[in-house]
Amino acid sequence: MTPTSPSPPVLTPDLEIKDAQLIFNRVWRGLEKELGRENLHFPKELILLGGAPGSGKGTNTAFICKVRGITAAPIVISELLDSPDARQIKSRGGMVGDEEVLRLLLRELLKPQFRDSVVLDGFPRTKVQVECLKLFYDQMIVLRREFSGTAQAHHFRQPTVHIMVLFVDETESIARQLKRGQEALARNAEVRQYGVGALVEERNTDFDPDLARNRYRTFKEKTYDALVSLKEIFHYHFINAQAPIEIVQQNIINELAYQSSLELDPRTYDTLRHIPLADEIVQSARQELVNRLDSYQVEHPELLQTVVDFIQGKMMPIIKRYAVSGRAMINTEDCLFCNPTAIAILIDIFSERGFRASVDIHVQEIPECFDLVTGKIKTRDKRVYRIMILFEGSKIRRG
Repeated sequence: MTPTSPSPPVLTPDLEIKDAQLIFNRVWRGLEKELGRENLHFPKELILLGGAPGSGKGTNTAFICKVRGITAAPIVISELLDSPDARQIKSRGGMVGDEEVLRLLLRELLKPQFRDSVVLDGFPRTKVQVECLKLFYDQMIVLRREFSGTAQAHHFRQPTVHIMVLFVDETESIARQLKRGQEALARNAEVRQYGVGALVEERNTDFDPDLARNRYRTFKEKTYDALVSLKEIFHYHFINAQAPIEIVQQNIINELAYQSSLELDPRTYDTLRHIPLADEIVQSARQELVNRLDSYQVEHPELLQTVVDFIQGKMMPIIKRYAVSGRAMINTEDCLFCNPTAIAILIDIFSERGFRASVDIHVQEIPECFDLVTGKIKTRDKRVYRIMILFEGSKIRRG
């Protein structure tokens, strides 16, 4: 009788390899071999969203995408594990463990729609996945350095990773889960009765307080701890999701506010950092305006009064006529504005009064005489000062 070699055992959860370095290296080498390092174009920004059951992840995911200008749909790990690739693994007797989760996720992240930014819902959930995330980030940095200065550099940008946790306490989580269950039952009853709309998922945990409690504690002990462990490495955002939705979303806006020092490539930031921020200029602009106006009173009192008289006598009647539109264009050839200081005074006066003023000087050559002997034309410069005044127009209700 010919001996047969034993079939390789199917891995069970207890036998699954838990060495993060081994798992990551195997997945990464597979991608390099199949696609080539030069084609591993991962997103610039990763927002890893975790939340307690009932914390409003579904509601706030779309809001986070809007705040960050993300057009690609979020990657939901639970949906990824129900993809055709994952079902094929299961049909062969395989298990969708940490290694397969990582393999499926990295392949998904390589899709062109995720090039700039993506929200990940449900990753990482285990300690192995946490370590794999760190190794993944390290590899993105290595790729960026490797391709720096090449024609491929724009595909390998400085990666930014945000960890965002929506948190509610156990009592609130259970109450929201059970409420969601009742709402699902009511909606599905209507759909079945009238045949309008789509059925929503009815989760067992949304109908049993004990199951809801277990689901919360699983999140707290595994997913929450996994995310918190990344606090010292990546940008970490803790959102108290028990507050009203308006407050929660304002907190999300505040947490995800753009910070150039964190998001730009360090070399780009170093190039730009000497240009002051608009906020910094605005903070001191009012005091500087006051100082300039006071200096005009001391150093150029007659010129200041002349400009004020010009504004009152010749400009304000026109501005009042266009008060509804909030915009007035005034042309003048007054030689007063041959003096650049007069133009500066005019602009500063309007700024102090709450207007926005700009002056454009249009120079035109005007013929004065023609020499019949030489054929030369003598001209003079005609200067027209085009003054644009903008302000808050009148709001008219039409109806």
